Amino acid sequence: MTSLLRAELLKLRTTRTFAALVAAALVLSLLVVVLTGLLSDDWTEENTRGLFAADFTGLFIMLLGIIGMAGEWRHRTITGTFLAAPNRVRLLAAKGLSYAVAGVVLSLIVTVTIMVVGTVILASRGIDTLSLATLLDVLWRNLLVSALVGALGVGVGALLRNQVVAIIGVLLIGFVVDPALFALVPEVAAYSPTGGAPGGIIGIDAFGDTDTDTLLAPGVAVLVMFGWIAAFFAAAGARLRGGDLV
Repeated sequence: MTSLLRAELLKLRTTRTFAALVAAALVLSLLVVVLTGLLSDDWTEENTRGLFAADFTGLFIMLLGIIGMAGEWRHRTITGTFLAAPNRVRLLAAKGLSYAVAGVVLSLIVTVTIMVVGTVILASRGIDTLSLATLLDVLWRNLLVSALVGALGVGVGALLRNQVVAIIGVLLIGFVVDPALFALVPEVAAYSPTGGAPGGIIGIDAFGDTDTDTLLAPGVAVLVMFGWIAAFFAAAGARLRGGDLV
């Protein structure tokens, strides 16, 4: 398992897609923080907490997990991959762990960067920033969400196998279905793997609202995310064991 994980991490960090998504996550997160920090007024501690939680790593690492897994079928490399590692379920687990680790690393880079930049901007405007304890609290939540959605992306890609369909489906759920559910049935939206559950872990909903009345408690939200990951991995594992690779 260790050698499989090492191989998957090597494959991940040597792809141009990973570098591009790292840059995109960092630039987009910084853009939001800089513009919000410079232009917004009436700051509270919750506003600042929400600003530092504006880490777009989760979205990009989930897409990367889908691309990395479903891309094996798109580029016809899946047969060679499983010839090198015949235990299909173990390989799937290694891929999930590798993208979880990548999510943690990427989120650490992005979150620390936006915290530093955001703190400098707010301090220059005479606005109180967060204590070290609060910053660390925001940090671990961001890291955990990125790890979970990275693994989830692998499960989605392994189950659907079609890279385009999987990416479009995730984007539609995240940007169309989730907002509609939050508006109509927020108690259902709280269990969404792309918005509600991650928002419960962070303590802020998918749209940056600091009203957490409809969100799950962090511990419950983590269990919900593990449930989604387990469901996708179980379905993908059953498909891998029982079907052809093409």
